[in-house]
Amino acid sequence: MRGHSILSFAAPMIRFLLRSLGLWVLAAGFIFLVYDGTKSIASNALFITRIKDVWSTVHQSSLLALQPTLEGIAGFLWDPVATTILDQPIELLFLIVGVLLLLLGRRPRPLIGYGRD
Repeated sequence: MRGHSILSFAAPMIRFLLRSLGLWVLAAGFIFLVYDGTKSIASNALFITRIKDVWSTVHQSSLLALQPTLEGIAGFLWDPVATTILDQPIELLFLIVGVLLLLLGRRPRPLIGYGRD
């Protein structure tokens, strides 16, 4: 056990957890993409589920508390920044978060030219 820390034993489990969560988040994004697609086909109009719509459905009071909090920190954080983010499609959010989790969970590249113990 010389030269090994608890982190070296936990790293594969953490990478597995990050990759698993990343795949679940990407699957949720795909589900919303199919949902929006079927709703758009049924209504003959483009339908996009926004982040604020999903957040409002899940926990509306936290969404309502976000505006005064961000305006208290800095006024520009709510109007151009948060409103722009909240108006984006939920599929885009899940895509970005899922890819980030998958990238964080990938194996590190082997070092070239260094000996391994």
